[in-house]
Amino acid sequence: MMKIPTTLKHKPVIVSENYEQVDGRLARNTDAKGLSLGLAQWNDRGKVDISAKVWRHTGEKWSRQSEELPMHRVLDLAILICRSSLYFQDAYRFPKLYDPENPMIDRIGLQGDAMSVSVCEDNPMLDQDIKLFAQALSEDGEMIGERLRVLSRLLEEMGY
Repeated sequence: MMKIPTTLKHKPVIVSENYEQVDGRLARNTDAKGLSLGLAQWNDRGKVDISAKVWRHTGEKWSRQSEELPMHRVLDLAILICRSSLYFQDAYRFPKLYDPENPMIDRIGLQGDAMSVSVCEDNPMLDQDIKLFAQALSEDGEMIGERLRVLSRLLEEMGY
């Protein structure tokens, strides 16, 4: 197990240093070695933001491809994943797995506005890609479901 560096701009506070053991289909064969929540590398003097970071390692050094996201974006991605999964439970009703006349899936209220969730009509390969997406979502259903059940349990424990 690799220790997440603490001398870089992102300052880890809470870590998962064995993430490579549970990284979905890539478990035990991934460059994503850890996850952390900590103080963001983009903090301005006197302003503190918390970020989530995926720590990647090439086998020789920590990778510049490590990703850091503000916590609200991590949650926004989780919302997008959940809404997309819910959509694909019924998408079989459409011959193309979506309605070309109405690509909007939902508008989810956030911060006095709404996050749009829609099928990407601009994708020139959409008809093929959406089938591949649905197939991958189905094949990963058990793995994703396990994580959603854990998330649901934790949200309930938190009172949500």
